[in-house]
Amino acid sequence: MRQRIAILFCMAVGLTGCATAPKDYSAFAASAPKSILILPPVNQSVDLSGTYGPLSTMSSPIAEMGYYVFPVEVVDRLLKENGFTQSAEMHQIPLDKLRAVTGADAVLYPTVSEYGSKYQLIASTTKVHMSARLVDARTGTTLWENKVALEKGATGSNQIGLLGKLVEVAIAQIANSVSDPSRQLAAEANVQLFTDKKTGLLVGPYRKQQ
Repeated sequence: MRQRIAILFCMAVGLTGCATAPKDYSAFAASAPKSILILPPVNQSVDLSGTYGPLSTMSSPIAEMGYYVFPVEVVDRLLKENGFTQSAEMHQIPLDKLRAVTGADAVLYPTVSEYGSKYQLIASTTKVHMSARLVDARTGTTLWENKVALEKGATGSNQIGLLGKLVEVAIAQIANSVSDPSRQLAAEANVQLFTDKKTGLLVGPYRKQQ
């Protein structure tokens, strides 16, 4: 009964009155970082590409938002040369050490919970579920957090019968092994994660004027 009353109340006051509270960007604005160090994502998925697939397209949308982004390949190699071979280990490095070595204003901690394509009898689904947390390298304050979940599915045509559907899915699986749809979807997820007008990063100091 209470749930029905709440729903009717929302309908009465309009959608705006029941909307989710906006993000608090006050700490982000006060910190005003200029440079961001991206750590390789912690991969919680079963796909081994869940770290470097998303990482390969993560720098661009952040840079487009107006921040200097440390080259992810250089950062990854530097950390591995210093004994941190897994992304989970890299996420445990003290902030003061990361700042001392790189001079970064903020550090990004991404996590991938779902990644990859799954093939069933007559259908396939590609998933990319990601989250990220931006931390001030000088104070340890969390400046921003966000998450995104994208999924794309495909099924065989209804007009070609079961055998035709099986052939279509098999062909799609072969094509996907070459084109890597997960990486393509991760690129879309990164754009949404970092550039969304309501939940993305604040505009940085190097943003080109539109």
